[in-house]
Order: sequence, then structure tokens, then C-alpha cells
Amino acid sequence: MALTNAKPKDLALHVLEKLEHSNLALPLPPLVVLECLFECVFFASMRTEESDLVKVTVTLIDPANPDPKPPRKLVPERWSIIKFDVLMELTIKALVKLSKASDPSSTSLAVYYDEHGKLFIWGMIDQALHYQSFLNYESESGSEQPGLFQVSVSDIGTLDVLFDYELLATLKQNVLVPRYLDVFTIGPVSKILKANAVNLKTDIRAFLADKHPDEDFEDWETFLDGLWIQTLSRLLLRIQNYHHGGALLITHTDVDVDVDIKYRVTYDRLKNAISKYAEETINNYVAETLIDDHIASGKKMMSKDWYIEESRSLLAKQGIADEIKGCISFLASHTCVDGVLLFAPDMVSNGFGGVLKARRTPKKIYVSPTATATPKSLVAADPNHFGTRHRSMIAYCWNHPGSLGLVISQDGDIRAFYRIEEKLIMWENIKTQQFIKSRKLKRSATNK
Repeated sequence: MALTNAKPKDLALHVLEKLEHSNLALPLPPLVVLECLFECVFFASMRTEESDLVKVTVTLIDPANPDPKPPRKLVPERWSIIKFDVLMELTIKALVKLSKASDPSSTSLAVYYDEHGKLFIWGMIDQALHYQSFLNYESESGSEQPGLFQVSVSDIGTLDVLFDYELLATLKQNVLVPRYLDVFTIGPVSKILKANAVNLKTDIRAFLADKHPDEDFEDWETFLDGLWIQTLSRLLLRIQNYHHGGALLITHTDVDVDVDIKYRVTYDRLKNAISKYAEETINNYVAETLIDDHIASGKKMMSKDWYIEESRSLLAKQGIADEIKGCISFLASHTCVDGVLLFAPDMVSNGFGGVLKARRTPKKIYVSPTATATPKSLVAADPNHFGTRHRSMIAYCWNHPGSLGLVISQDGDIRAFYRIEEKLIMWENIKTQQFIKSRKLKRSATNK
């Protein structure tokens, strides 16, 4: 549950409590050190440098033991630390100045503390783009992370603290969010999206029957659901990055009903690319399996066609992944025009710049603090307390059951709207990045 009227010291206490359950053989910083660190980063986020907002990531990492357990095999893209000749005191001014040279999409600043608890900046860490790519579903594997944890500025007064790929907490101005709702994986929203993937599943079922009859569709259904949901998550993340705000509506209703689309298009390239990506993923898996099984059987000879197909399908898969990335960028840019980006359930865009014309609103909406929207957990709210963009989406989803509305605020908050029987449900603090629970953190009954 989110904590209101929170301060950096509340974030520090929460993070320390989480780290006390870690399996790392590393010293934990005193609470006062965490408080100073988060206060410095928090206030730096409210500054500008050369008229730009400050965006920076800080890694708490010990210069005396920066890499305590390196892997046996070091991959080329693994992180490294470039040390400064002279240590710098961690101050708001120093952090703001260095932020211009440390784009968080590729770099983080190495920070630690001395025996007196005084924080200092001692270097820079490279290769962070692989970490960001995994978080944003743009790569299939995540890179190993340095240090104890990372704290990133994602917006004014907004700090994200991550341990490996697990989000420990977010401080949004005065609200402490200990976790994001995974509505795309479980609950009513997840069920809608998985149902919307029916055309993709039909295509792949037919593809398997034609090209790979020995493969069971059920073995691939979870993969298809994940691919569908990840694509939507990537689109929302891309829209967030514009800091313009926007709205996305997925509806079964005829596009002319209660929607005035200024820029009508029919864009099905994303839908088709997803299907092609799934097919080539299956082709590559089957080719790899044939080769591995043949080698495991001890046979010395095998068909060169298997190797050719493995290479061909892998290259095709990589090319289609780039195509999907381009489609997502193309669609996300449409939200920079005021109005709704309208989707059919099968992820075909029907236009953008849409004005929602439904006016009848419910007297109350219900905020769900859980992904499953259990009736006992719902909290009633007045729809008039929200802005115009939210109210128009509330009215549309109320008048058109089965429609899923997603509103992205200028500050990056994402809210989902869906009508369940006679209640209009709203979910906020929605998980869009690929946060994964770390195996290095022990689980108690309260933090599972």
C-alpha cells in the first residue's frame, strides 16, 4: 500500500529493511547514510542543468571491493568502473553537474561512504544500456548488476531504488510506492489482454499445424501471452518517455460510437510483426532442439540444413524485433497529439487524436490496490476529482463495457480503467517494466 506524506527518510528506512533480508555478504550502510544519499538525489532531481531536468543513476558500490564475486566467464558487455583521480564529496551541486555526463540509459555514478558516514563519488560505471534494455523488454536476458543497489531519478522528485532487477520502492514526490501492481499478469486486465491475443493464437496454432506438427500449441500459449503483454508494456513505456501524457483505448465498439477520431488510419504492421516474431522464435527453437538432441545422441553427422535454419531464423527474429521496436515508436509518437490513440483488440490502430464523447459518468469509481480487484479491497473515489483526460476515459469505459482505457499522466503515472458489472474500476501504480524478484533477497511472510 502506498504511503502518503512520505519523505526520503521513509524511503531509506524501507530500503534498509529490505536489504536486511539480503543474502549478500556485503556490509549494509547505516540508516543515516541512506537518508543522506536519498535526500541528496531527491533534491538534485528538482534542479535543472543547462535548462534540462536532472536525470541520473547512482550505484552504491564499495571502491575497496567493487567486484566481490566476478563470474568465471566475463562477457564483453559486462560493466566496468572508471575511477576518478580525485574523490568528490557527494553534494547536490556535484550530482547535478555530473548528471550531464552520465546519461542513466548508459551510465551510473559510483558512490560510497567513509568511516564517518560521509558520502563521496569515486567513479563512473559503463554498459548500463543493457540493464535498461532488459527492464524495458528490449532484450531477452539481463546483465549482471554492480554494487549493492541503484537509485535513479526518473522525474522531478521521483526516485526508483532497484536491487538487481527488483524494484525495492519508488518515492514519487511525497508518496512512497513499495510495489507496482502487476495488472498485466494477473487479474481482470490480464484476462482482457490474453483474450485480445486470440487472433495471434489462432495464427500460431495454424502455423504449428502446418510447419511443426510435433509441437503442442499449449506449450507456446504462455509465451504468446507474454509477448502480447510485453508489447503493450513497451508501448506504454515509450509514451511515458515523452512526458507529454496520453491515452490509449482498446475497444470492441465501432470506432464511430462516442469517439471522434481526428486522424483516421489503419495500422496493422505491429500486429503482423508480433505474429512473424512468434513464428521465427518457434522456428529457431525447433532447429536448436534438433541440433542439441543430435549432438547429445553421440551421432557425428547431421544435416547442414539444420544449421542453416538455425542461423536464418535467428537473424529473421532479430530483424523482426527491430521492426517491432520501430512500430512501437511510431505509435507512441501519435500520443503527442492531444487525444486518444484508438486500438482494436487485436492491436491494430484505428487512428489517433481521438476525442471521447461519452458524457454519462458513474457517481463513484473504485480504486483497486490489488491487481485482482477483490471487492473487499476496493476504495470508492469521486470521478470529479480527476482531470479532463481521466474523466473522459471514465465516462467512455462506463458507457462501453468491455473497453479497456489506459491514461498516462505527464508525470508518468499510468492508470487503467475497466467496468466490472456495476463498478468502474481504476488501477494505478501499474507495473510496466520487467522487474524480477531477486534470489538474493529472502522472503518473509509479509514481503512475498
